[in-house]
Amino acid sequence: MMGCVRDWRFNEMMASQPKLDMLDGSLGATLGVLFIVMGSTLVLTSFWALGFTGTFLGDYFGIYLEERVTGFPFNVTDNPMYWGTTMNFVGFAFWNASPAGLMMISLIVLIYKIIIYFEEPFTAMIYREKAERGKKSA
Repeated sequence: MMGCVRDWRFNEMMASQPKLDMLDGSLGATLGVLFIVMGSTLVLTSFWALGFTGTFLGDYFGIYLEERVTGFPFNVTDNPMYWGTTMNFVGFAFWNASPAGLMMISLIVLIYKIIIYFEEPFTAMIYREKAERGKKSA
């Protein structure tokens, strides 16, 4: 739900700002589609790899996968949902020829970097401890 509100607000912000003439045409549309396809590929394939539980409930509720997912798209980037979503924002900013949208993405990247700073060690710890418990019981 929060993602829908975030996306709606992002689009409202872009619609209320001036367009960049250089991107208002086939260049912006082409770049936009390219980034949206790449970003959506990362987001959708990571959802597929993690499943509903791993995506929305996962580590924070003590519902763990058997082991940490390392196949595609996690072999491309450790955080494909964050970076795929970022690529989608870039795509929509290009599609809308929005310099304000492109500038806003720097804030999105900063927020995701802060989240990853705290989340990544937590996830690594969970699967490290799970592996150690598995070795002790074997």
